[in-house]
Amino acid sequence: MEPPTAEELRQRLQEKLQAEHVEVQDSPQLCRGSFRVLVVSGTFRGLKTLQRHRLVNEALKEELGRIHALEQRTLTPEQWEEERAH
Repeated sequence: MEPPTAEELRQRLQEKLQAEHVEVQDSPQLCRGSFRVLVVSGTFRGLKTLQRHRLVNEALKEELGRIHALEQRTLTPEQWEEERAH
């Protein structure tokens, strides 16, 4: 079974989490089907990291069976702006 493309993951995350910003990096040096994602969404406000990651996993539930590894960074818009300001 072929892993999804980075663009497929980006579109799915943007749609399902009403994300303001999504970056998806394919990490083939780790192994095929490995991805790093950065998701910035107001949906994450008030949630702990584990809760945010569960939302990402739920958004990608159809793709997860074809993904070998998924590294996640999940930020609120405020956290993202603060990071970018430094």
